Amino acid sequence: MQDKDPIPLPIDGILDLHAFQPADIPSVVDEYVSAAHAAGIRQLRLIHGRGHGVQRGIVQQLLDNHPLVAEFFDDADSHLGATIALLIP
Repeated sequence: MQDKDPIPLPIDGILDLHAFQPADIPSVVDEYVSAAHAAGIRQLRLIHGRGHGVQRGIVQQLLDNHPLVAEFFDDADSHLGATIALLIP
């Protein structure tokens, strides 16, 4: 597999971003939000990890500007390691 080959992901409402490079996070999240919305999923859990908050910032900035996202918030059960996104109907 080459570096730029697509990685198939199940569209089940949970996306663990640990396997992706930080530079790929915006496109992965954007495509996942669109695919989940098309599949009728309206709540997503995006797992970005805790660390220094860089991945969290990237994810939440993208969600803040995404036309399919109604709102998002930190997943209280993950201690800032994941974000919940609610998509528009």
